[in-house]
Amino acid sequence: MKILQLNFEKGWRGGERQTLYCMRAFRKAGHEVELMCRLGGPLAERARQEGFTVHECRNVPAQLRFLAGAGRYDIIHAQTANTVTWAVLTKWLHRRPVAFSRRTSFVVKPNEEWKTGFKWRHVDLFVAISEMAASEPRRLGIEPAIIRSAVEPHAINADNVAALVGEFQLDGRKVMATSAALIQDKDPVTLVRAVAELARTRRDFIFLHFGAGGGQEQAAKDEARKLGIEDVYRFAGFRKGVEDFYSVLDVFVMSSEEEALGSSVLDAFLQRVPVVSTDAGGLKESLADGRGVLCAVGDHKALAAGMARCLDDAVFRQEVTERAYAYVRDEHDVQKMGNRYLAQFERVLSPRR
Repeated sequence: MKILQLNFEKGWRGGERQTLYCMRAFRKAGHEVELMCRLGGPLAERARQEGFTVHECRNVPAQLRFLAGAGRYDIIHAQTANTVTWAVLTKWLHRRPVAFSRRTSFVVKPNEEWKTGFKWRHVDLFVAISEMAASEPRRLGIEPAIIRSAVEPHAINADNVAALVGEFQLDGRKVMATSAALIQDKDPVTLVRAVAELARTRRDFIFLHFGAGGGQEQAAKDEARKLGIEDVYRFAGFRKGVEDFYSVLDVFVMSSEEEALGSSVLDAFLQRVPVVSTDAGGLKESLADGRGVLCAVGDHKALAAGMARCLDDAVFRQEVTERAYAYVRDEHDVQKMGNRYLAQFERVLSPRR
């Protein structure tokens, strides 16, 4: 099978990592995989380093020209909402089946339902990464296949960790963290308030916020200053190799209002770090059955109580992390994810053969 992956995002976030995981899994299973992506982006660089054929496009017209001639592939797999638009619009030219992985859980606006519905109904294979991500297509009469995102064991870069420990003077302190852009969907202001609530009774910890940019960045920093916790709530910014840092965490926290899955939680599971999270979207699915502490969206006091329990109750922490580790190794294995996609690709292609 010859598979074309589409991802035109500028940065390196969960969706780009999942695109590369898919490519690795498909290649390992014996298939030919190529990538169309943004010129000069981190995904292009990483894919090329791993020996994949990469087609870089500068802009949307270049994407459309490339896709118009994509009839040489067996299937075209769009990993983002914008690339599935172009894959569907050029379908009358390339005449190949289009697969789409929906990685968000946003509600479709009423005035956009006709446009989004048209696009989604012209996809040959619709995949959602969680039940939450599947809710909107189901509302519009489309039944997706559920294939959850994957995570793989990470080789820790000890030098990277040592640099972080030295920079923030973490020795002898409890360390908690989140990894999230400072946007409203991630609700960083509630997270700041939760840490402040915890800091009322203890100051034996440092909380690191990995991530930068977004409309709530200044509001979060202002809130930390107002609540007097700038010494314990540290905005660490965007960092390369953030997966390395889970190795020194005592607790990982998510305060999202909206989340299709929350792949950073899976990294925490894999490194046996207890997770405290809101029950937004797919986070509720990931932390179900006692795999973490779930709190209502916006409830900073519950988040604080969850952090305290994970810090202080060793038996609870071990039980939670063992359940989470067993779950992530089984349900979110990279090759298993790839094989699930390949089975769906075969199903789509078999009537055409």
